[in-house]
Amino acid sequence: MRMCKLLIFSVFLPISLFAQSLSQKLDAGIRKLLSDSQGKHAIVALYVVNAETGKVVYDHNAQVGLAAASSQKILTSIAALELLKPSFRFETALGYTGNISSGILNGNLVLTGSGDPTLGSWRYPATKETVLLDNFAKAVKSAGITSISGNILVDAASWETQTIPGGWIWDDIGNYYGAGVAALNWRENQFDLKLKPGRKEGDPASVVSTLPPMYGVHLVSELTTGKRGSGDNAVIYLAPGSTSGVVRGTIPLGEDPFTISGAMPDPSVQFTNTLSSHLNTLNVSIGTLRDSAQFTSQTVVTNKLLVHQSPPLDSINYWFLKRSINLYGEALVKTIAFQHSGFGSADTGLATIKRFWRERAIDPAEINMLDGSGLSPQNRLTAHALTTAMQYARSKPYFTQFYQALPEINNLRMKSGSIGGARSFTGYVNGKTGSYTFAIIINGYTGSSSGIVRQLYNILDILK
Repeated sequence: MRMCKLLIFSVFLPISLFAQSLSQKLDAGIRKLLSDSQGKHAIVALYVVNAETGKVVYDHNAQVGLAAASSQKILTSIAALELLKPSFRFETALGYTGNISSGILNGNLVLTGSGDPTLGSWRYPATKETVLLDNFAKAVKSAGITSISGNILVDAASWETQTIPGGWIWDDIGNYYGAGVAALNWRENQFDLKLKPGRKEGDPASVVSTLPPMYGVHLVSELTTGKRGSGDNAVIYLAPGSTSGVVRGTIPLGEDPFTISGAMPDPSVQFTNTLSSHLNTLNVSIGTLRDSAQFTSQTVVTNKLLVHQSPPLDSINYWFLKRSINLYGEALVKTIAFQHSGFGSADTGLATIKRFWRERAIDPAEINMLDGSGLSPQNRLTAHALTTAMQYARSKPYFTQFYQALPEINNLRMKSGSIGGARSFTGYVNGKTGSYTFAIIINGYTGSSSGIVRQLYNILDILK
């Protein structure tokens, strides 16, 4: 019997010592980071579990709520894959009110949106701008319509009018990554702004053009010319629904034109004007469009001409995580709300996501979500919540699609997050000694972002 006990002890001793060694190495890595000039005034959280067993490998501040930035997207992603299903598709319907007589539509063309964030997106063959415009125009022509007495309207009755989540900051919302989400979105609600630097450093820089041409929007340049090679230091200040904005900051000397990307203030107006222009090229005339293309009262659409379906959700989720598209996250939040309550409200969607995770053993106090993308600096998550969510996804039928959507960073499958003074990573490690699920967050670091990222990589490399 004594020999048996010694044998059992000898089998488990190396494993125990190794687990202790791994924990010690991670702890040493955290202490090194916090003693460094970049991290000595920061707070760091790291939570690691064995991916196969769920056993905790290391815990440092795992229950402290921190700003995780875009790593928060995984909470929205997993909830959407489960609540909406990977095969879910958004639908955008084209119909009309009134009647058609002798080729004249005595009424309005009406687009009923469902928040599809891919409408007009260049990321999918079937959603490209030219393809969709041709499909919508073909549907109009096939109905025998050669003239429209009314307008092109957007039925947004089932979605809230507020497009920007609470907590987003003024420096973000006019730029492409701060685009708001509406019942009808177009080209990911993004436009390119071509700028011309001055002849020398300090000279004024000017606005050249937008691509696509923006309808009813005027941008004033307060830009100056920066040093050669100084990069993009320009910010677009353009509020949702507005018709005028300002561009401030600097663009580099010698790059003419220099292009940055902004957020469309009203994608519905942009789309209806774009469709109207396209129809005019096909000799379908339309009355003067209203300044605002949206209406919120239900109107009877007597006939549907076309129903466009988006790519499936698993494909949308791929780009949501791979390219960290904030617009997609906000669309998913409101779509979750619409599917469960009949109205696309951010508050309802976020509450539904929090309830989803509460039912899966994450304390609601660990998830303070003001949006679905992580852009708000007021968001707070724990490393425990992120790791628990990632671990939960491992057992689900959609895990393969979810895993493949995660970016490959530092030879790991993980989602990253970055806003002012905050960096985070959450993902999976298939290391030499085992498989691990982890989340690491740092808030309040100083110095360069690239420097702190290298230090976080050094800690995660311990798990490889």
